[in-house]
Amino acid sequence: MRGALERGCYLEVNAHPERLDLNGEGCRLARDLRLKIAISTDSHRIADLEYMRFGLDQARRGWLEKQDVLNTRPLEELRQLLARH
Repeated sequence: MRGALERGCYLEVNAHPERLDLNGEGCRLARDLRLKIAISTDSHRIADLEYMRFGLDQARRGWLEKQDVLNTRPLEELRQLLARH
């Protein structure tokens, strides 16, 4: 994770139940390092959007707050953050 921080990268919580790559401990470590997280559903069909709740659960286990999660930002702010990288 320190490499991601040094490079100015963001991390992803993939909320698909077969993935959930970044667990609660990983979310907490990212938060402590001030790494921002994006929560995604890895959706390939509309029904997969329901998986977002699993990503939110992982974020909650890691004590993430709104300011820690990229996709809680207003669209223009998110565009600016993504354009920097």
